[in-house]
Amino acid sequence: MLNEILQTIPQVVIDGLTLGAVYAVIALGYTMVYGILELINFAHGEIFMSGAFIGTAILIVLTGMGWVSAVPAIVMLITVLLLTAILTGLLGMGIERVAYRPLRNAPRLIPLITAIGISFLLQDIVRFIAELQKGNYIVTGPNLFKDQLSIKASSISSIFNDASIKTSFVIVLVTAVIMMIGLDLFINRTKWGMAMRAVAQDRETASLMTVNVNKVISITFFIGSALGGATGVLFAVQYGTIDPYIGFILGLKAFTAAVLGGIGNIRGAMLGGLLLGLLEMFASANLTLLSGGVFGAEYKDVFAFAILIIVLLFKPEGLLGKPVTEKV
Repeated sequence: MLNEILQTIPQVVIDGLTLGAVYAVIALGYTMVYGILELINFAHGEIFMSGAFIGTAILIVLTGMGWVSAVPAIVMLITVLLLTAILTGLLGMGIERVAYRPLRNAPRLIPLITAIGISFLLQDIVRFIAELQKGNYIVTGPNLFKDQLSIKASSISSIFNDASIKTSFVIVLVTAVIMMIGLDLFINRTKWGMAMRAVAQDRETASLMTVNVNKVISITFFIGSALGGATGVLFAVQYGTIDPYIGFILGLKAFTAAVLGGIGNIRGAMLGGLLLGLLEMFASANLTLLSGGVFGAEYKDVFAFAILIIVLLFKPEGLLGKPVTEKV
């Protein structure tokens, strides 16, 4: 059994890192908003989904104009990522201004219910537009990166099987890592990042020290939503087919990743996302073998969430989180 599991490791690592990078970047949006407002923004998964549709729509339009074939694929992807990030960032800011800001001093349950309502609203709006334009809410975008690469893992050791990756895997992973490092540097090295950390620590005191709290919160929503939308484009490029409901389960798993790493902790969200992706792909490849055929790959979510529960039983604050006392 051990040899059979080891054979799958190269492909599990490749697929797990791809999926984990997606979870990690989406988890950043959850953890940033929670760190400042202590709000679980359940609409963030739909921001990711909206980004996937916006990016795919831009690619379909540019393909019809003949630009996709005329411009290098990486240049086209960067252009679409930037446009989508700006649009979804503005969408996130608009949601915060209209739906969350008026409820900032309301009981915590009220903004949470509002976030769930926004989530359903975005799903139905995107579905309506997609069906109006395409006649079907399941959309397949242009394939920018068609090449397959083979990794000769067997040359390292005969225990491993060879693994194959799409060119888009490298693009998705590198882009996600750049976004995560960029956010980490922004939070820890810039004036606005310092303001965000100050507001997260004590909103009232920060406002007394001339920090514009409303502006900081708007920027937080812009950055989190921009990253989420850009990740939606990466997801569409990697997996090809999207629908208005991808944001729900992916958002739930990204939130789980944020909790696993330590909600409110930026680096914890990154670690939690990568770990969850690796665990999920490991279960997908090996759960049938480990359970003697009782459970199939479709039970991979149960395996991943069981690991989460075990971790939180022993470390409730998450892997990189710190125990905090309730503010009085």
